[in-house]
Formats: sequence, structure tokens, C-alpha cells
Amino acid sequence: MHPYSPESLVIADEPAWMLRWAAAHLEHVGLHQGSRLFNGPGRTVTLACWPRGAIEVAAGRGRGKAGRTYDWDRIHAARDQAMLAFAEHLTGQPLNPADPDAGAQARAAVDQWSAEAHRTAGAAAQALRAAADSLSARPGVPRA
Repeated sequence: MHPYSPESLVIADEPAWMLRWAAAHLEHVGLHQGSRLFNGPGRTVTLACWPRGAIEVAAGRGRGKAGRTYDWDRIHAARDQAMLAFAEHLTGQPLNPADPDAGAQARAAVDQWSAEAHRTAGAAAQALRAAADSLSARPGVPRA
């Protein structure tokens, strides 16, 4: 795994790596609970955010550099897999990636969990890492 840095130009294309990066990001910027993924104006990578926002930043939101080539299709596919894995971890229920509603179901599950009043950045980071560990333990999934 590459070391966490919000300024890094390296953007993961492996779901477990994204989940671990998102966990470190939440510990760094803090947890935001509100009607938006990010708290306030400014650069996305410096704002407190929901876990879903942290996964978005791990997938390059606000971090890509002009003139640098990224395989966005591959990165976005990994982001979607990371979101599904996180939602599955939180709910204990599998989601079928072939279901056209799976992405919306995953986002809803993550947002509902994130909005609970007692939620902390530490608890969110712990859950993201546990989802990454679970994902890495699956056969055929690269270890991050």
C-alpha cells in the first residue's frame, strides 16, 4: 500500500487500497455529518467528509493532476467495488454488482450508517479498514 497523503498524485485502482486510503483520510480531515459529502468551501482533499466522500477522494476526486494520464474507467470500477464492499460490511448483506440498483443501494447504506448521531471519524476509519480486510481475504482479490 502506498502511504497516505492527500497531496499524492498516485490514485489507487484496487478497492481494498481505496478503502484503507479513505480510512486514513477520515482520520486526517475528520468526519462531517450533514446534507453534503464534504463540509464547506475549499479544496476537496482538505475538507472533513462522510465515508462516501473519503472513498471518492481515494478514487481521485480533487486529486488528479492536469496533464497526467489516469485510467479513470479502471479507477471508477474499483471505487464502485470499494463502495459495494463497504456497504456489504456495514449491512452484513451481499449486493449483486450486476443489479442496476446496487450502486444506489450501496450509497444509501453507507450514508445511513454515516449519519448516525454517535458516529466518529475513528469508528468510520475502523469500519473502512475492516471492509478492506474482508475484501482482501476474498479469493482472487489483490491484497492491499
